[in-house]
Amino acid sequence: MKRPSYATDKVLKTFIKNALEEDIQDGDHSTLSTIPKDLKQSAKLLVKQDCILAGVELAEIIFKTFDKDLKIERFIKDGNAAKVGDVAFIITGSARSILSTERLVLNCMQRMSGIATLTYDWDSRLIGTKTKLLDTRKTTPNFRVCEKWAVAIGGGTNHRYGLYDMIMLKDNHIDYNGSITNAVKMAKDYIKKNKKKLKIEVETRNLEEVQEAIKAKVDRIMLDNMNVATMKQAVEMINGSCESEASGGITREMLKEIASTGVTYISAGALTHSAENIDLSLKAVK
Repeated sequence: MKRPSYATDKVLKTFIKNALEEDIQDGDHSTLSTIPKDLKQSAKLLVKQDCILAGVELAEIIFKTFDKDLKIERFIKDGNAAKVGDVAFIITGSARSILSTERLVLNCMQRMSGIATLTYDWDSRLIGTKTKLLDTRKTTPNFRVCEKWAVAIGGGTNHRYGLYDMIMLKDNHIDYNGSITNAVKMAKDYIKKNKKKLKIEVETRNLEEVQEAIKAKVDRIMLDNMNVATMKQAVEMINGSCESEASGGITREMLKEIASTGVTYISAGALTHSAENIDLSLKAVK
């Protein structure tokens, strides 16, 4: 799949630089003390758990950022199913470079593959519906680019990336401001004054707030922690005037029933905060 627009070379290089600095600092002394400088070797990425593989492209970027002479031969692409015993790729070049980047590559790929696998499983529950599965901002600080990328690899849809690319008026914004009507008016004035192109989403907790958000003419209405019957009523009230999003306490078992209400999106923080890492390892090719 095409790399998401937020995963720019600049963003990834900054992430990789900081991650390597955290791990290596003044040197990988285990490697420097035991591995000759000119030793060339190969290593294979071994899949030890069935999964939807993610992070292959990132792994290559990490390797190449650290040592441009490393060469990777890919066998499994991002988003493809991988089975126990599969070899995803073989990396060849400086043994020192391979060893120094091994843990960063594995940390990223194990986490990303876990998220992609969970997302794929959840998204498969929505086949045959028009509802799309969204992630949230419930991500690991400084690792969001990888986690949201993994959601996309797994077939999910990314919600806003951060606080800057959409206006989302949540319960605290509304409670601090006094009402949905006031908050939306201020947001629209802000957009106009600052010449921004931002969509407005409003979180609602009951049908009265849904009606207020409809009158305020927003781009999307979030139906927060509502039961299915109430969601169905809300979607009927919205009647296509804007997008709708079910959110709050979403579980895998609820997906089909929620989609049956006709909501545009279902967002779930669990995709990123509750995914289990996939077992992968980088082994020397003998």
